[in-house]
Amino acid sequence: MAEILIVTDLGHFKAYEIIEEVMESPRLKLIKEFQNIDAYMKVSEKVSDEPGRFGREQPGGQIVKGFGENHNLQAESEKRLIKTIAAEINKLIKKYNCKKWHLAAEKTVNNRLLELIDKDVYEHLDKNIKADLTKKGKKELLSYINKDS
Repeated sequence: MAEILIVTDLGHFKAYEIIEEVMESPRLKLIKEFQNIDAYMKVSEKVSDEPGRFGREQPGGQIVKGFGENHNLQAESEKRLIKTIAAEINKLIKKYNCKKWHLAAEKTVNNRLLELIDKDVYEHLDKNIKADLTKKGKKELLSYINKDS
């Protein structure tokens, strides 16, 4: 039975196993890491069309251009990324049979992420930290877990 710490934002995901051995300080072992490249891309890099890019010549020499539609691509991309992260959390916690796990997720995605976590996985969540700790070192991450809520 492992204890796991998951640190994530939209672009980064890191899962650590917390290893506690007798007569030793706890330490973190990285068990899963990936980056979501979609989180860094601008909408203009994801789509090939720009509003008014393609025109149509009308009688009389005028050119008519469409303005395209606003599809909320950024919001849809965020939803897809959060869904991917939640699925990965569900899979990891079940795979390692965790009875206790911790989550450190960026404020803007934390609640939306927790809504997608399976109920049986959520029940074992010990500490939820609403902060982006993806760039913190292992020693500093352990200090966040050991702080009283």
